[in-house]
Amino acid sequence: MMIALLCGFLLFFLLYILIICLFYKRTKVSRHLLNYVAGSAPQPDVRQDQTWRQSFLAFIRAIAKLLEQIRHYADLDRKMQQAGLPILGSEFIVITVLLSLIAGIIAFSLILKGTAALLTALLTAIFCRLYINIIIARRKQAFTNQLGDMLSMVADSMRAGFSFIQSIDLAAREMGAPIGDEFTRLMAETRMGSSMEQALQSMARRVDSRDFDLIVAAVLIQRQVGGNLAYIFDTISGTINARIRMKREVKTLTAQGRLSGWILAALPIALSLLLSIINPNYLEPLITDPTGRMAIGAAVIMEIIGFIIIQRLVDIDV
Repeated sequence: MMIALLCGFLLFFLLYILIICLFYKRTKVSRHLLNYVAGSAPQPDVRQDQTWRQSFLAFIRAIAKLLEQIRHYADLDRKMQQAGLPILGSEFIVITVLLSLIAGIIAFSLILKGTAALLTALLTAIFCRLYINIIIARRKQAFTNQLGDMLSMVADSMRAGFSFIQSIDLAAREMGAPIGDEFTRLMAETRMGSSMEQALQSMARRVDSRDFDLIVAAVLIQRQVGGNLAYIFDTISGTINARIRMKREVKTLTAQGRLSGWILAALPIALSLLLSIINPNYLEPLITDPTGRMAIGAAVIMEIIGFIIIQRLVDIDV
């Protein structure tokens, strides 16, 4: 009983911190509007909101400083940049640990089993990492889909008399996220003293796109030997757009195979749930008997291997 009360108190404390961070957070636009309505001096509640938010961020960063060495091994800083998140890799580790701790406490409070709490915390940490990978994959795809239009805009600007840097600045202002954000950062690096070559190479490492690596190589070669860069961009734009169309066609043709993989992976789980509802004692030997547990483990492993094989077969690199 005391353990349950202690877990409940810890859960309440962690949720209290999160509620303070969420409900006292104000956007930049709302703060400007409040200052405009009330005058030049900021309101006390706005300063208090900022104090709460800064205190929580300072708490996260103070713990993250203890984990600064981990980012050199896991390369999490670059992943945060690829995901477009304004945090460091060490700060992501701290946030993951806090979320896993909260999930583990909730599971322990509901089930009162340490194994279930540990498993819940582990699954939460894995989900956080998978979520970051999903964000990175979607952002890369959106970046690739915008490359063709960006190259056409830059080529037309250069034909109109703009320099390459002016054309890039125009693309940064006119294009949406994520490519607009990346070019805005590129222009900021050049204003801070970096050369265009260094800024482009830094952006190439950050976005990790083969198509953009081709663009960077073309720009670097043109700056060394000369040439019509607008014509080169038109050629690369046509190649990228043709590749995107081909990827979509391949994705359409392999949709049946990918759907079959998901159905085959979900079918045993759905059938087990259905049998458990119809006849709860039917699957009991698989849980109580050691041989049954071994059979479940072998089935899960074979399901995972089969799903991976199907996904590899339908994943055609274009």
